[in-house]
Amino acid sequence: MYMTISDFIKEWNKEAILTQSVLDSLTDDALEQKVYPEGRTLGRIAWHFTTNIPDYLAHFGIKIDRIDNGESVPSSAKEIAITFKNVSSHAAKIIEQQWTDESLGQIQEAFGRQESNASILMGLIKHIVHHRGQITVLMRQAGIKPYGVYGPPKEDWVHLGVKNPPL
Repeated sequence: MYMTISDFIKEWNKEAILTQSVLDSLTDDALEQKVYPEGRTLGRIAWHFTTNIPDYLAHFGIKIDRIDNGESVPSSAKEIAITFKNVSSHAAKIIEQQWTDESLGQIQEAFGRQESNASILMGLIKHIVHHRGQITVLMRQAGIKPYGVYGPPKEDWVHLGVKNPPL
């Protein structure tokens, strides 16, 4: 749990860098990858959590501009990656400007529950991490080596001296 805005910003920036590395690895063709025919595309998932950042924060009282045409998924992986970089950086600045350490303890209704602002911010990070995991699976299905978020992908185990990586 975050006790200070600085604690949150440190984790936010760390996770944003990891997410940026995943997004920077995408190709335009991969954006159309789906798990199943009726499922969301990789591009839709990436665009969803990118555009959701300001929507989520605004819902909880942060004054932040929303993304224009947020419902239209770009066909360019680079556009999604650049938008995420700008949105995540801007969100950190806005949170630092508008909330204080004391704000983190304030309680709001969040998805039918009473949650502290600290929990609400943690929920935003978890939402992005959840979808980032989906994207790495879809990347593999699209033939792209996923970025090693919390550990190396199977192709990179050999660089660590492991000949037969764990399954």
